Amino acid sequence: MFTVLKTEDRARRGTLETIHGTVQTPAFMNVATCGAIKGGIDSFDLKDLHCQVALCNTYHLSLRPGDEVVRDLGGLHRFMNWDRPILTDSGGFQVFSLAKLRKIKEEGVYFHSHLDGHAIFMGPEESIRIQSNLASTIAMAFDECVENPAPKSYAAQSCKRTVRWLYRCRDEMERLNALDTTINPNQMLFGINQGCTFSDLRIENMQEIAELGLDGYAIGGLAVGEPASEMYRIIGDVEPYMPADKPRYLMGVGTPVNIIEAVHLGVDLFDCVMPSRNARHGTLFTWEGIRNLNNERYIRDDGPIDPECQCPTCRLHSRAYIRHLLRSEELLAHRLTVQHNLFFYNTLMERIRAAIETGTFEEFRAKYVPILGRRI
Repeated sequence: MFTVLKTEDRARRGTLETIHGTVQTPAFMNVATCGAIKGGIDSFDLKDLHCQVALCNTYHLSLRPGDEVVRDLGGLHRFMNWDRPILTDSGGFQVFSLAKLRKIKEEGVYFHSHLDGHAIFMGPEESIRIQSNLASTIAMAFDECVENPAPKSYAAQSCKRTVRWLYRCRDEMERLNALDTTINPNQMLFGINQGCTFSDLRIENMQEIAELGLDGYAIGGLAVGEPASEMYRIIGDVEPYMPADKPRYLMGVGTPVNIIEAVHLGVDLFDCVMPSRNARHGTLFTWEGIRNLNNERYIRDDGPIDPECQCPTCRLHSRAYIRHLLRSEELLAHRLTVQHNLFFYNTLMERIRAAIETGTFEEFRAKYVPILGRRI
């Protein structure tokens, strides 16, 4: 159940109650694609880094170790030793982004594994069955991720197919949740809004999927190369048609500035590989701006990455040491930098929530949008 506790214009402070605990929103979901954060971060580290929700990927886990293996081991929570909510992406994005040869039909998508080339079929029922085996808290509907830009005629056709697939996802989840053998019979289902950057398609699609009364709704197919202004325009156009009593999830976004602006437009949930991926290359987010520790000016800098930060890395290690680890290609560099960036993102959300609670979110936005996007 989702509850809106406080609003400031469109920005919302809420709670999402699940079988695996309550999520305080707005929230950032930390991406653990294969059941772990790249950078040597385990489930116990995530708690120390203030993570509320882990996001894992259906497609990757279905290939390795296999969703039936995870099921036989008690589900993803037991497999990872993580007792907080997990959201599983449907695998749709990976099917369309990683598979070089694919054939889309009404029943689903035929493609080849990016690992060894073996033939795979995935449709709505297959995606939901895999996610049920993983026993995640929240499952995402299987959708078609259309390349952007795309001809409007094809985008419209794809939206209709995605709606039909959504009904099949819902029906399959209801069937599986009723079985005695299902690990998590309380699994939730989120639908996904598509329509490229065509506002009329986006709105029509949102109106259609809202009729299903699902547990939450996502905006997909953005942050794939379009200007940020276009992304904000689409969010602003679609948001009035999203159910006010359900959580709103902006998939694959984004930078700290993107998150602040999307909260301003009414979004509740986010995910992105950016904090961990950028960290592994030495790009760190701080309350002063974006810092690249590969820069030579940090070679003798014994200060923390961010003087305001209380993450384990900033409490214990200097910029000079971490730069040395990065330049020496030590694995420890990944762990220390990823720790910092995840802690930054999670505490960013804490500050956003506090600002909405106190009615100062617009002041927070005005102060930090110019700061957090600049390179220092």
